[in-house]
Amino acid sequence: MKLSFGSDNHSGIHPQILESIKQASSNFAPAYGDDAYTQEVEQLFKTEFGPNASVFFVFNGTGANVLCLKALTQSYHSIICADSSHIQLDECGAPERFTGCKLIDIPTPDGKLTPDMVKTELYGFGDQHHAQPKVISISQSTEFGTVYTPQEIAALAELAHQHHMYLHVDGSRLANAAAFSGVSFKGLITDTGVDALSFGGTKNGMLLGEAVVFLRPELAENFRFIRKQAMQLFSKSRFIAAQYIAYFHEQLWKQTASHANMMAAYMASRLKEVSEVTITHKVESNAIFATLPRNLCDKLLEKHLFYIWDEDICQVRLMCSFSTTKEDIDIFISDLKSLI
Repeated sequence: MKLSFGSDNHSGIHPQILESIKQASSNFAPAYGDDAYTQEVEQLFKTEFGPNASVFFVFNGTGANVLCLKALTQSYHSIICADSSHIQLDECGAPERFTGCKLIDIPTPDGKLTPDMVKTELYGFGDQHHAQPKVISISQSTEFGTVYTPQEIAALAELAHQHHMYLHVDGSRLANAAAFSGVSFKGLITDTGVDALSFGGTKNGMLLGEAVVFLRPELAENFRFIRKQAMQLFSKSRFIAAQYIAYFHEQLWKQTASHANMMAAYMASRLKEVSEVTITHKVESNAIFATLPRNLCDKLLEKHLFYIWDEDICQVRLMCSFSTTKEDIDIFISDLKSLI
């Protein structure tokens, strides 16, 4: 089997998380979130994100993003995002279909929005001919592996709130961003003024399930109905909750994310030994973006799994996970060098 640097989704389940699922399966429990596991996790989220945090489980990341945005908007609103964002590129139009909103995507050099970029799209308020700007949506970490600082997030939140808008964070790799920043979830999200969060763990050792987190209680009032209508209510939700119990225990999330980040940094350092390879973005989480000659790329793909991100310049994305090892990376580098 090929070694995979294609996605952190390609890794397995962390043993501690798998054990927690097994324990949750050892006896009966009420369904639809009325179980002790879910109640425990609701308190854990309040510990991690503050007492006003409300958490709801869904099946997957697209469901988390789309339903979170649905709760924040009406169909005449618009959602501002980076042109590289997951909601823009990789969700098959689901945000537009289920929210009815117009996505306004802004080109960015590194996946990060800035207030100055967003301000160019803040117009038409009150004009019945224009979609009304309502949400700024950012990814933390971004699709290019870059990480927003708390100050950068706070500036976007302030801008959003000045215009009676919300700030949403796609946090499918929030653990990697927090591990890189050395900041708690609360410091990175709640204290910066974020209103709503899609919080994932499947890219960091979990099996399935994501969490929608609202940091303002009024935003959560009708979400249980939105989730049910969208077919994202999991009857045996204790198995999602059990994973988060293990995830938060003794900061397992930080151990796994820090390891993935360190492996990416190590891989970047090894790639710099190869003059034919150019790293194109800062390596701040568990992703490396680089360009290399197409003939080398094609040959390397015969032995390893990874994705070509930009065909025009043969830019590839290499992802590390909690289970990536230095030996895996050394094999990849050795194979690359052998092709030159």
